[in-house]
Amino acid sequence: MSFNDYAKFDGLGLAELVRKGEVSPAELTEAAIERIERHNPTLNAVVYKAYDEARATAAAALPDGPFKGVPFLIKDLGLSVAGWPKTQGSRFTHDLADGEDSSLVTRYRESGAVFLGKTNTPEFGITGTTESARLGPCRNPWNPAHIAGGSSGGAASAVAAGIVPLAHASDGLGSIRIPAACCGLFGLKVTRDRNPNLPDGFNSTYNLAVDHVVSRTVRDSAAMLDVTGVAATASPYPAPPKARPYMDEILAPPGKLKIAWSAETPSGRPIDPEVEAALHATVETLRALGHDMVEQGLGIDYRALYEVMAPIGGANFAANMLRLVHDMGRMPEPDELEPLTWAIYRRGRDISGETVLWNMARLRLINRQILALFETFDVYLTPVMGTPPPPIGHIDPVNLTPKEVNRRQGVAFPYTPPFNVTGQPSMSVPLAWSASGLPIGMMFSGRYADEATLFRLAAQLEKEMPWKDKRPEIWG
Repeated sequence: MSFNDYAKFDGLGLAELVRKGEVSPAELTEAAIERIERHNPTLNAVVYKAYDEARATAAAALPDGPFKGVPFLIKDLGLSVAGWPKTQGSRFTHDLADGEDSSLVTRYRESGAVFLGKTNTPEFGITGTTESARLGPCRNPWNPAHIAGGSSGGAASAVAAGIVPLAHASDGLGSIRIPAACCGLFGLKVTRDRNPNLPDGFNSTYNLAVDHVVSRTVRDSAAMLDVTGVAATASPYPAPPKARPYMDEILAPPGKLKIAWSAETPSGRPIDPEVEAALHATVETLRALGHDMVEQGLGIDYRALYEVMAPIGGANFAANMLRLVHDMGRMPEPDELEPLTWAIYRRGRDISGETVLWNMARLRLINRQILALFETFDVYLTPVMGTPPPPIGHIDPVNLTPKEVNRRQGVAFPYTPPFNVTGQPSMSVPLAWSASGLPIGMMFSGRYADEATLFRLAAQLEKEMPWKDKRPEIWG
């Protein structure tokens, strides 16, 4: 297989070539390594390279999963890979390494994927841009002067550049959907606990965060979720089971859906005109496809939502820092955490238990309000972001004050958090590009545990408005 041929295929396409004997896993591994070495000096997407391990894996007997022999990358946050370093984007964690695979990593291995290394992430995944003092900024293949999003920015940058067809990502407040939108990819935040990741006695983000992938095609996302999205016997709150494989869902028409849509933002400020124009164009496309389009916001008190999330998140982060301090055997030095991280940590240590529990009760009431709305429509549509991908440095957690970082994040990323709070599935679909050539993603959120409807709708849009062959200049 030539170097250029590698990038023509998605993950399932590469695995099919392996099954036919037209290419070997070893050849795919070398093609991906060549791409990392070519593009990573510009993008800084891959921050740990496990080439020797990948070559050994590719040369051995691989599981006969849907991605047999396909190169794959793991985000440097959350998941444990035996023997690999774990920086979590922080200078504090420079000596940490994982002792064993987490269960989700085991499932990724069962898919037949070949692990090449780890991808860039901001410090502890806090920001919607991947720029840290430890790992440096990750850049967007469509324009390296702009962000790749966060916190799965390294994963999205690597996939958008054609280094791998899909990569592990995670989403706590938008960290799959934002990078997918920035880099012109498909990114599904799955239902809470759809992808169990045991064993772990700590609730790292009080049920906000989920793991899945970013990919160039809808079918790669569906196929991987069919492998990983199986309830574990020890999972205390497994997601409701799916009716049939998601690979079957993407072959089925979505039917006539009632889709509510809105451009409203929590602050009430208008969004970028290009993003709003892309939203209206998407609405008209969906209407032409036969869907019932209704302009309607969520109608929730966003100020109250973020007021109750702040103390819960801060206390939870402080609790997780206790775990990290135990692992490191010491407290962080003043220069080992970024200003925003220190601010969250210090506030979190001062929050009382009664404040946390009171606000968790308030949060449940807001959840019920949002979930009840989805009894009146099937899918909710907004943009993923309020702006096209900003320049590198515009949202800089290293050099800007925490207040300014959060202000700028509020403008760029106003839409994604509510569906982490409720646990509903929500996806970014690359349906538009700005005049300057930067991707613009549209966000579709579904009823709790209803990935099926989202997959069917995504497949319909992928056929109607194909994006797979749109490629940035940094490609192959």
